[in-house]
Amino acid sequence: MSVTCKELRDVLARSLSALPAHADELRDLDAALGDGDLGITVAAGSAAVIKALDALPEGATVADILLNAGKAFSTANPSTFAALTGGGLLAASKVMTGKTLVGKTEALEIGRAVAGRIAERGKSKVGDKTVLDALIPSLDVLESSSGTAVEILAAMIATAQEQVDATAGLQSQKGRAAWVQERSVGHADPGATAYLRFLVALQAALKP
Repeated sequence: MSVTCKELRDVLARSLSALPAHADELRDLDAALGDGDLGITVAAGSAAVIKALDALPEGATVADILLNAGKAFSTANPSTFAALTGGGLLAASKVMTGKTLVGKTEALEIGRAVAGRIAERGKSKVGDKTVLDALIPSLDVLESSSGTAVEILAAMIATAQEQVDATAGLQSQKGRAAWVQERSVGHADPGATAYLRFLVALQAALKP
């Protein structure tokens, strides 16, 4: 199943509109490990992306959607997570040049491009207690799964949830969270949690 650019914009807007409800949860998780700004970053970034998508012309391509979403998210609130996520979306826009439909293959290409740029710019990898700990395993599930979009997302969500839970046992290796050293153990990674919440919202937005 593939979605058109208009459908993609609508699904993203519905998904992102659900994320501010998790701002307090993300703030509290981030406060335990860093400066506590992730809730604001996600809420402000989501609102900015929705506004940017609404302003796009009728003939906007997948690359246009990702490019404008990346710019909007990265500038809505200055933070490392915003910069990394926005940069990932900008990288994804480059691999989607000329595309007007998004199916499983394109979704995987987008996800891999986002993850690759985050790993590169953040100098991070799976196991460092970052968003990559949930993102990359869920993309592996996307690559190997079959079924409807909702069914595949359910499998991705299950894996992402397992990985988010597993991050609680890790010591943070990157960013401000690394400063608290062993005190970071016992807390789930906030970035990975934010990604999980996005997947759940995306699944809900895709359901008939």
